[in-house]
Amino acid sequence: MTSAITSSAPSPATQTSFAGADSASLRDVGATAASLRHFLHGLAPVDPVGVEQRAAGLATRSVKRETKRTLIDLAISMVDLTTLEGADTAGKVRGLARKAVRPDPDHPDTPSAAAVCVYPDVVPVAVEALAGTGVKVASVATAFPAGRSSLEVKLADTRLAVTAGADEIDMVIDRAAFLAGDYLRVHDQIVAVKQACGTARLKVILETGELATYDNVRRASWLALLAGADFIKTSTGKIAPAATLPVTQVMLQAVRDWRSITGEQRAVKPAGGIRTTKDAVRYLVLVHEVAGPEWLDPHWFRFGASSVLNDLVMQRRTQLAGHYSGPLYVTVD
Repeated sequence: MTSAITSSAPSPATQTSFAGADSASLRDVGATAASLRHFLHGLAPVDPVGVEQRAAGLATRSVKRETKRTLIDLAISMVDLTTLEGADTAGKVRGLARKAVRPDPDHPDTPSAAAVCVYPDVVPVAVEALAGTGVKVASVATAFPAGRSSLEVKLADTRLAVTAGADEIDMVIDRAAFLAGDYLRVHDQIVAVKQACGTARLKVILETGELATYDNVRRASWLALLAGADFIKTSTGKIAPAATLPVTQVMLQAVRDWRSITGEQRAVKPAGGIRTTKDAVRYLVLVHEVAGPEWLDPHWFRFGASSVLNDLVMQRRTQLAGHYSGPLYVTVD
């Protein structure tokens, strides 16, 4: 995969300065409100023009035909197939699980999706349906999508999903607290939820559409990483704008710099608004260019975009058959 995308020279817009920072200097950043604020407001400001120009430039990158098939398969393997509706039934969850395991039944060599993401009360259904397949079970928690509840309720929500067998938890941050500058409250809630996750991986949803600025996205990304997030995730998919290339670029910078300082690799998940194969390929190019080829793996990068799977399967069939395969030939959710 590392040779599938040709790298270009890094842009200043993709660089963040952390002169003198190391793991030891980050250890106690979240100890007090003052130290956390000092760190987050000491981060280099984001150059909006530079970030947007860089993202726009990468979006025009051409991909060779032989590379496209590889990228399509990779993108399929990175999809978190999701249903988060009040009308979700056990039958719908089982159907989604079948689709995650075999996205294209006529072509059994099609990769499985990365995970199925559901509400906590139907986690047992997903766990049973996906047993032995290698597809993960993810569950939203912490009063998703608004996150407006007590910490006790958020922890109970998390424990419900973990006890039922969820491999991954998608939590939402308290955006009101973050925007009010109460960073320590947000930090400590993430720490508590992370502890409640046990061995389950924690995805921290920033809801970047409500954060308003790239500087806030950078601060929220670092806040989540400091608190122990395994993933930083753009959005719930319930609010517009959801994922964008510039916002994801800022988040990729954060995990790249985090690894440079600490030696620990963390993951990124853009969610919402990614609908076509062309969209998915643009994100994969962005990952390669900004974070590095090491992130081109479902363990380190995911798509929270169920609708994109249909287009990926159609485009994969086109690559195999040499002619367009329309939506009548794939299951459409």
